[in-house]
Amino acid sequence: MTSNAAPNGPLKGLKIVDLTSVVFGPYSTQILSDLGADVIKVESPAGDIMRFVGKHGETGMGPVHLNVNRGKKVITLDLKKPDALAVLHDLIRDADVFVHTMRPAAAARLKIGYDDLREINPSLIYAGAYGFAADGPYAAKPAYDDIIQGLSGFAALNAHLVGEPRFVPNVINDKICSLVLTYSILAAAYHRQATGEGQAIEVPMFESSVQFLLVEHLGDRTFGKDEPPGYARVLSQLRKPHKTQDGYLCVLPYNDRNWADFFRIVGRPDLIEDARFSSHAARSANYEVLYSMLADFMAERPSAFWLETLAEYNIPVAKVQDLEDLFEDEHLNAVNFFTEVDHPDSGKILATRQSVSFSATPPRIGGPAGRMGAHTVEVLKGLGYDDDRIGKLLAEGSVRKAD
Repeated sequence: MTSNAAPNGPLKGLKIVDLTSVVFGPYSTQILSDLGADVIKVESPAGDIMRFVGKHGETGMGPVHLNVNRGKKVITLDLKKPDALAVLHDLIRDADVFVHTMRPAAAARLKIGYDDLREINPSLIYAGAYGFAADGPYAAKPAYDDIIQGLSGFAALNAHLVGEPRFVPNVINDKICSLVLTYSILAAAYHRQATGEGQAIEVPMFESSVQFLLVEHLGDRTFGKDEPPGYARVLSQLRKPHKTQDGYLCVLPYNDRNWADFFRIVGRPDLIEDARFSSHAARSANYEVLYSMLADFMAERPSAFWLETLAEYNIPVAKVQDLEDLFEDEHLNAVNFFTEVDHPDSGKILATRQSVSFSATPPRIGGPAGRMGAHTVEVLKGLGYDDDRIGKLLAEGSVRKAD
């Protein structure tokens, strides 16, 4: 499916001024754009650093940047110049949401803190997304995904598997926190629709990541400070894809019926009545023995046997797919998960659609990520600036447009 359609989703009419960079903020505002919001991305003259990473980075059109900035209008402002700040204020005056990823002290220096901007737009939803809550001792520290993975406990979890801390090979904390930012903005927008009241939102990466991690890993610490945290089964080295005669599979008999059927398949019906495995609670207490047996059973047959047989019994099983496999996956292709977008500089580029669907207001990809300053003149004219005023702003370097 090729899509350059204008956004027409459930957020149509929501106006967002986006002063974010890298992945945390841009991924959130791209989701909002796909859902119909009108997003104006504000960049400094240096540009969002992710523009320059990966293939075509030399043109400012690196792949990660393209994958978190589609559907947005792009304007370049040098906010160190008073006239550029005045442009931003004009954008804020007509906006529903302002979102940034600067630490609070930096925003205050630029005079774009919440108190500054609510004087311009009292009903503004002001979303600050950064490393740490502003009222804590880490507030002034810089933060990126690697830092938050380490501090929040994500990297240490891998030590249970490989013997030393390792980063998850995914900017997972950036994207987790993007989703927190997204639902926070939507909650504030709902409140404003009901009451007319704007507000400031703070979305700190550290706290958001720790909350996410501890859903299961708060563990027994839930019941007292002397109890250990962690979900033992999930931390076990035995919890992994299982080797078959000719590959690897993920298999998880889960409920009583799944395990009873599995024990029959492997010729061990006697294990059904074994007290160690006869209930979910018993299996959880004896997962190491159970998972070790499971690994031995899986190694006795080829993958094709397991995929066919376990599917017949409705026992959860799946192939281990690598990145290349995803593009050939029959389900993803059947639901048109991948789509092509026409880009004026790069030709047709591959993108993923939003995974959610809406019966009345389907998401749309509003167009590809633009070059730096691609929409500067268009946005300024939308604010009512005439050609002379735009020319002056360009000449003094307060704003820049695409070459």
